[in-house]
Amino acid sequence: MPIPMEYHHASRDFEAFMDDLLEISLLKTRHQAYTMLQAVLQVFRRRLTLAEAIGFAGLLPPVVRAIFVSDWDTQEPVLPFADRDSLMAEVRQLRHNHNLSTPSAIDDVTAALRRHVDETKLQAFLGKLPAGALDFWGLRT
Repeated sequence: MPIPMEYHHASRDFEAFMDDLLEISLLKTRHQAYTMLQAVLQVFRRRLTLAEAIGFAGLLPPVVRAIFVSDWDTQEPVLPFADRDSLMAEVRQLRHNHNLSTPSAIDDVTAALRRHVDETKLQAFLGKLPAGALDFWGLRT
């Protein structure tokens, strides 16, 4: 079987994703954008069961998927969704001395992500998750 195209082009597609994230966020470096992306993904992941998180990961481009599951303590308790200010405070906690996440980090990552995933599948999947999942990604209809 040939290598699936999503894996064959994973690096190229991740670079395109990062270009979009930098453009949207107005951050200066890929390192800053990477930390912001990782923080947003971890904050969301903490609110999902293992099965929910694996389902969500399957919607992501391969490298973003890898970031989503990296350094995951699967025994960590599932947290409830919170208000946007609390979620953003949690985003800023990752590597707090080096985290230059924008005040709109969740929205910035969302905008970039929506350019690189099947939004119909994403919205349908998130609609099956606990209250707050659609709101987290700004997809409430």
